[in-house]
Amino acid sequence: MVKIVKADVNHVAGICDVCAKGQWATYGDIYSNEYIERIIKEYYEPERVTKEVTQTSKEWGGYFVAVENGQVIGAGGGGLTSDTVGELYVLYMDPDRRNEGVGTLLLKAITEQQKQLGAKEQWLSVQRGNMKGIPFYEAKGFQFKHEQKGYGNKEGEDYISLRYYRNI
Repeated sequence: MVKIVKADVNHVAGICDVCAKGQWATYGDIYSNEYIERIIKEYYEPERVTKEVTQTSKEWGGYFVAVENGQVIGAGGGGLTSDTVGELYVLYMDPDRRNEGVGTLLLKAITEQQKQLGAKEQWLSVQRGNMKGIPFYEAKGFQFKHEQKGYGNKEGEDYISLRYYRNI
């Protein structure tokens, strides 16, 4: 049985693993290997994730994890960007566990946390071409708002993020 819990230090390795696998499964056909490796190294290495599970605030509510039989199969987190605006920063599943409702459960937990902190709307960025994420978010009521330059672009890279929002 899958349980959604607030992550602690015991989940760090699982978060790093599931987010790295999620990056490759989601973006392997969209981005260069160098870009994916750079993002994984920046965001999903144990030292950073340990800080992110132990040092939370309104701006970063920490990770929630989906755990089954002691193993992390999904991870996500967000925070507030203002008193009434939430942001979903990360949401990944083990690629072998997609389409089981786990992402929906994680999104619900993150959304509830943000609503308790006063959020009235929720935003996220999804990379253009991410046909795993876009249909999921649209099915959850997110609406496309605009495009912007993607995160982590280096000279010569032109990756585009799509900004979505919904009222919560």
